[in-house]
Amino acid sequence: MKFIVDAQLPRRLAHELAAAGHDTKHTLDFPSGNRTTDKEVSDAAIRESRVVITKDNDFVTYFQLRGAPPKLLLISTGNISNDALSKLLAENMTALETAFTKYDFVELSVSAITIHA
Repeated sequence: MKFIVDAQLPRRLAHELAAAGHDTKHTLDFPSGNRTTDKEVSDAAIRESRVVITKDNDFVTYFQLRGAPPKLLLISTGNISNDALSKLLAENMTALETAFTKYDFVELSVSAITIHA
């Protein structure tokens, strides 16, 4: 899969996804770095067919109103360590990949994957 990891999430997550074989960018890879706007992230996701991974509820609003970005993974874990976040994503990646074959908005918490149809 192809991902953009948003600014609230660690760059380490992008590196781990890339090491697992996913084409992944972090907002720090954009010219404006973590100052890249949500619209710029969304536009890049559209151009490059990427799933945006974020904790930012603004993306949820943007998705619901405009249908962009085309695919959204909302991380709703609250404050957890980077190690715990990496482990959670790795443990659920197969299920997330499957979900994104049918659905555009998926949410990952510490206890569940929620499909928003």
